[in-house]
Amino acid sequence: MENRRFSRAMSFGISDEALVCVMAYIDDPRDRDAVSQVCRKWYNIDARTRKHITIALCYSTMPARLRMRFLGLESLKLKGKPRAAMFNLNLIPEDWGGYVGPWVNEISKGFNCLKSLHFRRMIVRDADLEVLVRSHGHMLQALKLDKCSGFSTDGLLQVTQSCRCLRTLFLEESSIFEKDGDWLHELAVNNNVLETLNFYMTELKFINTKDLELIAKNCRSLLSLKISDCEILDLCGFFRAALTLVEFGGGSFNDETGDLDKYSSVSFPPNLCRMGLNYMGKNEMPILFPRASLLKKLDLQYTFLDTEDHCQLIQRCPNLEVLEVRNVIGDSGLEILARNCKRLRRLRIECGEDEQDEQGMVSQRGLATLAQGCPDLEYLAVYVSDIANSALESIGTFSKNLTDFRLVLLDKEKTITELPLDNGVRALLTGCQKLRRFALYLRQGGLSDIGLGYLGKYSDNIRWMLLGFVGCSDAGLLEFSKGCPSLQKLEIRGCCFSERALALAVLQLRSLRYIWVQGYNASKTGSDLLAMIRPYWNIEFIPQRQAIVYDEFGSPAEVDRVERPAQILAYYSLAGRRMDYPETVIPLYPFPLSLGV
Repeated sequence: MENRRFSRAMSFGISDEALVCVMAYIDDPRDRDAVSQVCRKWYNIDARTRKHITIALCYSTMPARLRMRFLGLESLKLKGKPRAAMFNLNLIPEDWGGYVGPWVNEISKGFNCLKSLHFRRMIVRDADLEVLVRSHGHMLQALKLDKCSGFSTDGLLQVTQSCRCLRTLFLEESSIFEKDGDWLHELAVNNNVLETLNFYMTELKFINTKDLELIAKNCRSLLSLKISDCEILDLCGFFRAALTLVEFGGGSFNDETGDLDKYSSVSFPPNLCRMGLNYMGKNEMPILFPRASLLKKLDLQYTFLDTEDHCQLIQRCPNLEVLEVRNVIGDSGLEILARNCKRLRRLRIECGEDEQDEQGMVSQRGLATLAQGCPDLEYLAVYVSDIANSALESIGTFSKNLTDFRLVLLDKEKTITELPLDNGVRALLTGCQKLRRFALYLRQGGLSDIGLGYLGKYSDNIRWMLLGFVGCSDAGLLEFSKGCPSLQKLEIRGCCFSERALALAVLQLRSLRYIWVQGYNASKTGSDLLAMIRPYWNIEFIPQRQAIVYDEFGSPAEVDRVERPAQILAYYSLAGRRMDYPETVIPLYPFPLSLGV
């Protein structure tokens, strides 16, 4: 009764027109969710005015529910397979699921305002694209097939022939069966409003550079192009035509003679300030020097540069805001970065296989210097060879704007300067109050139960967390689960926790919507996991299995069969138990849920 009175009081005197105007200024999904729960009237107005929805797991709800509630939806982002499927380690069975078909079929029945679709880590068939094109091809402005698989260039051909209003076509890291390059030619012929084209890291080879040049000539608003391997010299015509281009990624340098004069004819567009050139070596690096002072983003992950080359190039880029590199950059490269790039906001340091000498190592020395020199840092993801509490304390002291922090401790070195990292983690969390995403992947002894307790206590605003090889016992996990009031998504790997402790922790983490665990003290039946059973909560169990590691050419390497520990995947779902489990996945919930909502 009191809730109904409160609802009426909240709505009293506010017209529908006024509420609609107010709702237009509420963009944060959490704020929207809170508003929709005030009363039925506000729920209905939120449903009418919501323009964008992100569904973090495609099995968390039913497509029909979405269509019936959000009639005016303009943009939809849908995620399928767990993030672990992208680790390239066969962690998730290939046929786990994540099919886009049921969603596309429902989209074709309504959503008359839908202009943008983003499918991430999903299985997309050519038939799905045909259905989508037939129903929404005339109005679709953005299509993102992000790390997807299951479709071919025939499906892309249907898209580019029919979707003539496309401003964004994004295919990065998708696995595409390539038959020909006709899809790109049709895009060049049919589209004159394209702004972003991205097929980076797709291994598409039938790319005619004349089609890229035609796109540049026809699409005067083209801002971003990221492509697969293509000789830079063959792109001269494209660069001359793409006068509005701001971002370019991909391409390659196939010259083995070391003749830099060969590339003197390459002239980049005047506004280009975000770049990443693949397979660039020391001899080709000077091609960037004339533009270095203008660069705001630089991707050097797939280059052949050594530590000294990184230092030489970075010191010429004072306006750099985003940098992606391998750990060959070394501590000396981070020191150059801290000294010269005061505007740096995002830094990603991936692990390279070729860093053998001490120069190509990132440690606490480089991280501490970076934190002091780049106070605007918002995102930091780094693989380190050595670490100490002092580096994390420096980040907590100087990186007040940090919202996303991820650290992986490599296992190359037998001896690490200082473990556990309890005090450093506490200092980082207490200093970086804006943190929303946090990952810490260490080794046994890297974080004690006390440190796990600090993680729970000082993670008030963190919504996503990845933990690897942390903690010493169940007591640490249970202490951790007393905190983290905002944690929605938790991923754990290689820890010593029991099934019962995991189940109890899930029950204590009141905001948790999703958990994935691999490598724990698993029983044969998983019976202790049943303690976490509750309404709307799906539990999937992937037993211990032998997986095949694939070689660099995508062929199974028989000698590299490895044991994969048992896994748990549990999540809230309004759809009940899904019915497309593969044989390698066992649903632990004993019966499908009957929700009636």
